Amino acid sequence: MSKTISYLLLFSNVLLLVAGQILFKWGLQKAGGLQWARIALSPTIWSGLALYGFATLLWFAVLTRLPLSVAYPMQSTAYVLGLLAAWFIFGESLSATKLIGCAVILIGVYLIAK
Repeated sequence: MSKTISYLLLFSNVLLLVAGQILFKWGLQKAGGLQWARIALSPTIWSGLALYGFATLLWFAVLTRLPLSVAYPMQSTAYVLGLLAAWFIFGESLSATKLIGCAVILIGVYLIAK
């Protein structure tokens, strides 16, 4: 299978992980924090868990196509997308320090992918 497909699978895995985290955050907000009974019955939390399940299946496919030493560090792009989602969706702060950290991550990902 081509490297392009392998990287598309990896990026899809990252998108599912970030979407799962967004659903977890949203579900926790709707539940009013760590209200375990409400969390256990939350469709939003369960949807996040389902996305994590799909992400794991994609991860298995990625691991059959890319070296772990390449694939695993490249998953750090989830941190960048997560930070952007937190800013855009939840209105969290986006400081210069956070942006510099994201730039460092992206430079590292570029160097590993090279």
